[in-house]
Amino acid sequence: MRAIVTGGAGFIGSHLVDRLLADGAEILVVDNFDAFYPRAIKEANLAGAMTHPGCRVAERDIRNGAESRELVEEFRPDVIVHLAARAGVRPSIEDPGLYADVNVTATARWMEAACRIEPRPRFVYASSSSVYGDRPDAPFRETDPVDHPISPYAATKKACELLAYTFHHLHGLPVTGLRFFTAYGPRNRPDLAIARFTRMIEHGEPVPMFGDGTTRRDYTYVGDIVDGIVRAVDRCKSHHLYNLGHSDPVELRDLIAAIGSALGKEPIIRRMPEQPGDVRQTFADISRARAELGYEPKTPMSEGLARFVAWYRASARA
Repeated sequence: MRAIVTGGAGFIGSHLVDRLLADGAEILVVDNFDAFYPRAIKEANLAGAMTHPGCRVAERDIRNGAESRELVEEFRPDVIVHLAARAGVRPSIEDPGLYADVNVTATARWMEAACRIEPRPRFVYASSSSVYGDRPDAPFRETDPVDHPISPYAATKKACELLAYTFHHLHGLPVTGLRFFTAYGPRNRPDLAIARFTRMIEHGEPVPMFGDGTTRRDYTYVGDIVDGIVRAVDRCKSHHLYNLGHSDPVELRDLIAAIGSALGKEPIIRRMPEQPGDVRQTFADISRARAELGYEPKTPMSEGLARFVAWYRASARA
């Protein structure tokens, strides 16, 4: 199999690249090594993959339609896994235009590029649990209405889902969207909660706890997310949408305590007001992914956090 992975130097992307290479695929990683976090981190993420003869990297801006078409026409992939995006709920409130450009316009251009070759490659793309908005009812199902996103980031992900159906309808593009619920594990982006809290607790700094600590997230170990992506790649046809989560939400205060336990240190809590754009909960109903993909997350949080802490302490970030 020949696969293009956009955002392949990132957290989830680099783990997917490693898995696909181990499965015998030939990979073209497309990444612009954006300064959202240090380039050296992304280079370290790909260090192992770059020693593999089946992997090469194209440093490109995914918004450049001409370059995207050129890469697709030259590489002739069997599948495009489009993970590249501008991430982060709170930063999207500050610069919504940039998020629309990177997340929506670029996705349209990659789908357009995919439709220019025959046979049509499978197209698997990253959506987000944020599309469900701030809602008290749970768990969240793919059939639920998602018409009230509360951040520009969430709105861009909903827009990409609409584009995916349109390209399938007009051009027969086989397309699968994956709504990721909060992924964590080795190589976690440094701006995400688990990485930030780990760093703070390790160094004895106060951990900001927004609200009363009862907000909860469906934290999902990256290895389980990657297994779901691979299953979606293998079964991508027609038009589909799946939740990929653990289906076992954890409250913020319990998460902080669990990280402290994994580190063997007592967290210092600094209480903060709730943040705009944050939702009270995420909770994935994974029955569709379980039935149609055979997806079954296996990593409990205690084990996942232990693996993350071991990686963190072994890395230069500690």
